Amino acid sequence: MKVQDSGFLSLRQVQDQYLSGTGQLKKGQERNGVSFQDILNNKQEETQTVRFSKHAASRLADRQIELSRGQLDRLQEGTEKAQQKGIKESLVLVDQLAFIVNVPSSTVVTAMDRQDATENIFTNIDGAVII
Repeated sequence: MKVQDSGFLSLRQVQDQYLSGTGQLKKGQERNGVSFQDILNNKQEETQTVRFSKHAASRLADRQIELSRGQLDRLQEGTEKAQQKGIKESLVLVDQLAFIVNVPSSTVVTAMDRQDATENIFTNIDGAVII
């Protein structure tokens, strides 16, 4: 069958024009730019930082508690340890501060200092991490 010149590109021409350079790399050839794996790893690192719920943020503000970079790092470390152990709701103690953390979402649900935790009773947790 003979194709007449109709002004349309053939499928082969479209593939060559628009898809060239998107195939597999040849041996010894390097890809320019950032790989998908690098982007995925960066996003996972970003999402693994501890977040504070609105309630926890207001508790910290009301109690005039300011966390240092070191305390935040230890809170993150405690959350990661709880995650490794399969804990879902964890009490994380950092210095004189107590945090209830929803581990799967890495979200601090509430926070208090030693003065507010006078009864030393924490409910609805399934593990505790002391850092």
